[in-house]
Amino acid sequence: MRALWLEDGELSLRDRPRPEPPAAEALVRVLRAGICNTDLELVRGYYPYRGILGHEFVGVVERGPEALTGRRVVGEINAVCGACRFCRDRAPTHCENRTVLGIAGRDGALADYLALPAANLHAVPDGVTDDAATFTEPLAAALRIQEQIAVAPGRRVLVAGAGKLGLLIARTLALTGCELTLLSRRPEAAAELAPEGVTCLTAEALEPRAYDVAVECTGNPEGFELARRALRPQGTLVMKSTYADRLTLDAAPLVVDELQLVGSRCGPFPPALKLLAEKKVEVEDLVAARYPLADALQAIQHAARPGTLKVLLHPGDGETDLEIGTPV
Repeated sequence: MRALWLEDGELSLRDRPRPEPPAAEALVRVLRAGICNTDLELVRGYYPYRGILGHEFVGVVERGPEALTGRRVVGEINAVCGACRFCRDRAPTHCENRTVLGIAGRDGALADYLALPAANLHAVPDGVTDDAATFTEPLAAALRIQEQIAVAPGRRVLVAGAGKLGLLIARTLALTGCELTLLSRRPEAAAELAPEGVTCLTAEALEPRAYDVAVECTGNPEGFELARRALRPQGTLVMKSTYADRLTLDAAPLVVDELQLVGSRCGPFPPALKLLAEKKVEVEDLVAARYPLADALQAIQHAARPGTLKVLLHPGDGETDLEIGTPV
């Protein structure tokens, strides 16, 4: 099979053996795969990963449980042991022995095939397109915030960063009825993609010490500091970004203002699929371009351009789609 391989910071499109899943795992033929900022950070050295990139996908089970064989599926990215203290404490995404699809110890989805435990797979409802289904993993990550903190109507919430994940977070938070602001370098472009009723601002227009919750999605130290300054005393700062470089910060304001700092990562798949099936969250307008897997290196370069929204790969060869997204 073909696969996008990362080794020593270098990417190459290679022929690799098709996975031979062990017992309790399934072989999945990939239909679509999304390029995520985490993939780009891995290339920059965020984590010493060697293998096939990619963790956002929809595919068809070719070998696995009878109930799933032949069905379209998406998959949770953490393959866990089920026996360590975190698995026993119902925190499996922090399993001490886990592998993570396309991130740590397990080949990923930017390939013709992948393997995952059957327990990780979720059937995709018939009304959800392949493109939309590819957003299940990042949409679940957006929903994780609401598992961790209460976001009620009337609470003032800031989302710092109007990229792929920031827009998904804004769209899920908008369903709560909170008073939502989206921080963007280009608020006029962000407004075209933000949910109705969301205020879009630049950093210069941001009111300090005014928000109950700030979600940091920029992936840069300046964005972190803007989100921190926007919080009222005893506010909550949610971190959704991964950083290739170390983040340096002044800890004193966190202590003096009694701020709560919440790391936020993987989230629940069933609610994400339900939102997609019920069309309560639009995602396909976030697709900037689609590339065949044969052009995966070009796709990565495209995804790395500042302001680019979601770039998708598909296994069939053919012409690259025109760009259809609006950079934010």
